[in-house]
Amino acid sequence: MLFFSFFKTLVDQEVTVELKNDIEIKGILKSVDQYLNLKLDNISCVNESKYPHLQSVKNLFIRGSTVRYVHMNSNSVDCTLLQDASRRGTYKRFILSIFLSNILTIL
Repeated sequence: MLFFSFFKTLVDQEVTVELKNDIEIKGILKSVDQYLNLKLDNISCVNESKYPHLQSVKNLFIRGSTVRYVHMNSNSVDCTLLQDASRRGTYKRFILSIFLSNILTIL
């Protein structure tokens, strides 16, 4: 859920999505779902000469499992908020593991 929440903060911002097949697409992130599927508007392919068939495409749906990297501007990321959220997630998993180990010890 951490990545889903993070990507929702990037809606309406420009991102570059690098796919596993080495295509890089730049566009405005319009939506993201729990599977990290992305919808982009006003897209352009970074290497248009290599992929000319993408020149006429303006809107794109990208399946989350095909994404390798998502590049964004550093000023659009709140690092302290992201660090706090990741710490909370780690802390919750730590408490849950202690709780489960105590239950298994009792049994």
